[in-house]
Amino acid sequence: MSVLLDSLTAGFDGDPARRAALDALLRDGLPHARVEAWKYTPLRALERRIFVAADSTPETDTELLAGIPAPRLVFVNGQFDVASSDYAAVSAGVTIDIIGTPVENTIELDADAPFARLNTVLAHTGVAIRIEADAEASAPIHIVCIGTPLAADAAWHLRHRIELDTSANCTVIEHLLASGEHAHMSTTRSEIVLGDGARLIHARMQDEAVRATSFLRTDAALADNAHYTRIDLELGGGLSRHELNVLLQGNGARVNADGVLLADGKRHLDTRLGIEHIGRDTVCALRWRGLASQRGKAVFHGGITIHAGADGSEADLSNKNLLLSNEAEIDTQPVLEIYADEVKAAHGATVGQLDPTALFYLRSRGLTEADARRLLTAAFCREIVSGIDDASLRTQLESALERALARVVAARVVAA
Repeated sequence: MSVLLDSLTAGFDGDPARRAALDALLRDGLPHARVEAWKYTPLRALERRIFVAADSTPETDTELLAGIPAPRLVFVNGQFDVASSDYAAVSAGVTIDIIGTPVENTIELDADAPFARLNTVLAHTGVAIRIEADAEASAPIHIVCIGTPLAADAAWHLRHRIELDTSANCTVIEHLLASGEHAHMSTTRSEIVLGDGARLIHARMQDEAVRATSFLRTDAALADNAHYTRIDLELGGGLSRHELNVLLQGNGARVNADGVLLADGKRHLDTRLGIEHIGRDTVCALRWRGLASQRGKAVFHGGITIHAGADGSEADLSNKNLLLSNEAEIDTQPVLEIYADEVKAAHGATVGQLDPTALFYLRSRGLTEADARRLLTAAFCREIVSGIDDASLRTQLESALERALARVVAARVVAA
């Protein structure tokens, strides 16, 4: 038996369906290193840890919320914070609700998704966003999840659903933040459904505490001509894994999913993409940048499947990585499977170091080593956010990225 699973599920009192799902999870246990999907993210140390339920809402750090406008939904240690949230004034056709009962499971999960299965069993709250046909959210909707210290290491589980009807338009920004140092664990499942011609911009900034553990799974289904724009900045946490699965079900559906993995210190950041082209003339464009410094580890798996009948599909995956120390590690796996005719597809991954010639040139022009490294690493990452049309969102992402890069470069120079 797993000490971790036993502690997380102690006192479970769910309905028979959830009880059956829990029994199956406990029977299967956590995957070991020989399971391909977990080859580069072993769970041995985590499996020995004990967490308690987070059942209280500490006071929210108002400074963390200073730059996050309404509509805003705030969760502290997995508990909804009514006082800090503000979502009463929304556009016509926009509905935002806080889920207060167990969320129905609509997606089948296999044994390789233990934390998504755990979330299905234990999640009792989250955000439900719905945009009616032809409606548009006039301002980005912010979902803020804050981890804050408690007497013991705690765990919580959130479940979100975002649904856009035909030709609806919305921007959602998720913030995963820390108010003080802690070693809590969280699981989050997000289900996204886009109707015909719907447009969703979905950004996520993960900047959790250095010892925090986070597991997130996102499942998105796109109808005809729907467009899903996704950007993830993985900047914090001790162990963070994000699984992004997108079904391009409708003809002409498109996903642009970009991101940055910044693994410094002893952080372990793992991202897995699973894009499935099902409809005709579908498009996916995936650009990811990874940086690993000190003893950090970045793991990336980019899986694209073009199914039979998905003729006219286009797929492009680019994963470029920088190793900033001899002890850091980067593992990248681009995977492309094609079962259709008349498609355009390309994928590639690189791992390298900062160009010493470029560093020498910048130093010769009077820049310090720290400034030269910051300039080059920032240029490497900034490509991911520079093309965002929304100036406010672009500024938020650039600011978060710059703060994290300054931390990485400062630590690198001190170590040198």
